[in-house]
Amino acid sequence: MASETTSKQMNYNQDIKYDKMKKVVVGLSGGVDSAVTALLLKEQGHNVLGVFMQNWEVDNDDPHCLAEQDLKDAKAVADHIGIPFETVNFAKEYWQRVFQYCLDEFSAGRTPNPDVLCNREIKFKAFLEYALNQGADYLATGHYAKVTHGEHPQLHKAIDTNKDQTYFLHALGEKELSRSLFPLGELEKSDVRKIAETARLPNFDKKDSTGLCFIGERKFKTFLNEFLLAKPGEIRTPEGEKLGKHDGLMFYTLGQRKGLNIGGQKNADQDAWYVLDKDIENNRLIVGQGHDHPLLYTTHLTGEQPHWISGESPMIPFKCHAKTRYRQADQACTITAIDADKFEVSFEQAQRAITPGQYIVFYAEDICLGGGTIDK
Repeated sequence: MASETTSKQMNYNQDIKYDKMKKVVVGLSGGVDSAVTALLLKEQGHNVLGVFMQNWEVDNDDPHCLAEQDLKDAKAVADHIGIPFETVNFAKEYWQRVFQYCLDEFSAGRTPNPDVLCNREIKFKAFLEYALNQGADYLATGHYAKVTHGEHPQLHKAIDTNKDQTYFLHALGEKELSRSLFPLGELEKSDVRKIAETARLPNFDKKDSTGLCFIGERKFKTFLNEFLLAKPGEIRTPEGEKLGKHDGLMFYTLGQRKGLNIGGQKNADQDAWYVLDKDIENNRLIVGQGHDHPLLYTTHLTGEQPHWISGESPMIPFKCHAKTRYRQADQACTITAIDADKFEVSFEQAQRAITPGQYIVFYAEDICLGGGTIDK
């Protein structure tokens, strides 16, 4: 299949030396992005092995989990492209390194991001080790990002800024990036769909996944209740007025509007109620009215566990841009303090609903520098 989009993609990462065949393990998820990734690499002449990762022990009787269908789709893609296919089970590693951490964070009233942890601990650690042990030169995934290889590999934003996933990859280092390929980095999502349809991939029109397999179509609250004991408590205003009861702080995040069930309060206007804060010590949910309530905004945060892709922290004060959530526009900021475990950041403009447990990711133009966990 020859097209403008594939030609454009093949010109990317010339430092990989596409004239020399490499062995590449591709993480086939069953989705269209990883399918096109495998297709492009195969067309470029590489020795491609498709591998499906099982990160959760699947209950075949569970109607909410789509892993079994994803496995079938991944196998069908491999057969269609004409590449060997394997499955590998990382359920134990996922539970120990990702899921247990998330449970601990939810229990502490914070809001973790399992996607960042999965990339750091599973895909580009356990899975990368598996690929290298298979004799692979590279591990490739369907992430929308770019890597420049060399003595000091760098992680760059994807051409498709709406799909860019460097936020979720910021916890990788030069070692991992030196062995990673992201062939979709130079393509728009619409181009990826066109390539899949033209090649008649069996999953070309499959919808993108939007959640984690082990949650599936279940409500988040129902799922979490299976693992953690909820501790109901009071809902109060910043002034201390009691408005009702919450089901457990772990079910709420800053800036949340839905699920509070406190409408129709006496002597209150018609503005919607939002989560402003969590009083962990007293197990209280603090709420206020209005999307732009002033207590939802701040120009400062403290973080922990800073990680720098280059392995070296910048000299402070350090001006750059940052995101405190996926798909947020880059925000001008200054890293004002940093040590091995903590850092502080000030923003030029006040930021809404900065959430403890989530990540702040730093950028210098289109280069992802690293990031850390938001503490408060």
